[in-house]
Amino acid sequence: MIEVFKTNVSSEGHATTLIGLLQMAFPHHKINFDLEDCDKILRIEGHSISTENIITLLQENNCCCEVLK
Repeated sequence: MIEVFKTNVSSEGHATTLIGLLQMAFPHHKINFDLEDCDKILRIEGHSISTENIITLLQENNCCCEVLK
C-alpha cells in the first residue's frame, strides 16, 4: 500500500528531521519526500498505513499535511 500526502515542507533539513520521526513511529515503512514537486509530496509505503497518525505527527511538528487524491 502506498499513501501520498501534500505538505508544506520546503527544506531538505526539515524533511530529513520529519523522516526520522516518521521512521521511529512507523519503522517498517518506506518514507520519502519529493520537494521538487509543487505539492511537496510525502510518500509512505507499507503494509498498513494510518493516515490519521501520519497527519497528526506532522501537524504536531508544525507542518500542514493532507492526503493527496
